[in-house]
Amino acid sequence: MSENKKIRTRYAPSPTGKMHVGNLRTALYEFLIAKHAGGDFIIRIEDTDQERYVEGATELIYKTLALTGLSYDEGPDKDKGYGPYVQSERMATGIYLQYAKELIEKGEAYYCFCDEERLASLRQNIDGKEIMTYDKHCLHLSKEEIEANLAAGKPYVIRQNNPKEGETTFHDEIYGDITVKNEELDDMILIKSDGFPTYNFANVVDDHTMNITHVVRGCEYLSSSPKYQRLYDAFGWESPVYIHLPLITDEDHKKLAKRSGHASFEDLMEQGFLPEAIVNFVALLGWSPESDREIFTLEELIEQFDYHRINKSGSVFDMVKLRWMNGEYIKAMDTERFYELAEPYVQDILPAGMDHKKVLDLVKTRIEVFPDIAGHIDFFAELPDYDVAMYTHKKMKTNAENSLAVLRELLPILEAWDDYSADGIREVLMNYVAEKGIKNGQALWPVRTAVSGKQMTPGGAYEIMEILGKEESLRRIRVGIDKLSK
Repeated sequence: MSENKKIRTRYAPSPTGKMHVGNLRTALYEFLIAKHAGGDFIIRIEDTDQERYVEGATELIYKTLALTGLSYDEGPDKDKGYGPYVQSERMATGIYLQYAKELIEKGEAYYCFCDEERLASLRQNIDGKEIMTYDKHCLHLSKEEIEANLAAGKPYVIRQNNPKEGETTFHDEIYGDITVKNEELDDMILIKSDGFPTYNFANVVDDHTMNITHVVRGCEYLSSSPKYQRLYDAFGWESPVYIHLPLITDEDHKKLAKRSGHASFEDLMEQGFLPEAIVNFVALLGWSPESDREIFTLEELIEQFDYHRINKSGSVFDMVKLRWMNGEYIKAMDTERFYELAEPYVQDILPAGMDHKKVLDLVKTRIEVFPDIAGHIDFFAELPDYDVAMYTHKKMKTNAENSLAVLRELLPILEAWDDYSADGIREVLMNYVAEKGIKNGQALWPVRTAVSGKQMTPGGAYEIMEILGKEESLRRIRVGIDKLSK
């Protein structure tokens, strides 16, 4: 590729459902490669596989790109002269048949009229796998035979005419030069009997006619790449820069499957992860920055991204790390945005009239994903039935007996006290501690246990009592006294 040529990358998804994490990474890397070099990022919808088409999937692609911030320079709604950007619409222009016929004229492709019965006879069972290698039968048809079959309307496909001698080599930026013997390459179909192009053929034609300079895809396509290269060679076209990405595996080092529950962007969003945290995490699934830094904004990724630092080895989808990273994004989040995103997770839990924002302030630095909120705040809605053993804490020097004494002494003081702000409660409790000459924990532990009924809480006694209010705080302390008395 010429050094002065403007970099153009494309994300070419098939509208077959939710966006897999692997596809998101491909889109992200293509976006970063283009933007890092001041190039263009293009969206092309490959919808010619009608059997796998899912209604609404195209809209889901656009929604995901918008949420992740992967803004594109060209696409179906931004035609810059390379359109159409939807494969079925491109097919209507006759572009694929036109290029297939060009290959026929060059002797690099041919019409194949073989029926299903004949093709079935070519199938072989090798190592338990059924494989069909076409035998070039129709390559030897005369011009007259071909014209007669076409005139008679006989169904046909157009096949690539791959040589059986020699080798084909292509270069990948991550895996280096890869060479295969041509005898291993089947004469793959370019145009199917329904007139639709095959994925491989349409891909090459579209990439060339759209001036795509860098092709990024998963390493599972490495074995298909010699076929792509053969097409570039057959046309006499300059091939793009190939960048094949390492496999993404689950924690058991198996391919990340849809059934894992976190294989798609939508799955992760539904589980309470932030788009920017997902993008940050996915960027590091196969790529290493020069430093040990792990938190990057999209703008910082654009600046830092060098595709030569993509690893060959597979990347493990570490859910623990993603949760940690998401928690870091939540901690750094603007308060008002946090309230807005967290509100759906508290509105059905907290009782009417309770200050949601004060509750959320307590959990912001303690959660990793939004669904974690429920486990931290459920006690605000209802005092759980707890074991009085919780009042015993060696470090705080508390047990059931002295906790009962503290709560009995504090109850009338708190009943007479009216300032139930956190500062007001701190004042009355610290006055009690000073008067009794005891450690802070000897009073605060029994009070916090009584008003929360939990071993761990997102806030201390002051904050909890302020949110609960005087009446409910006193009710819970009386419950604690009753439990300890029994």
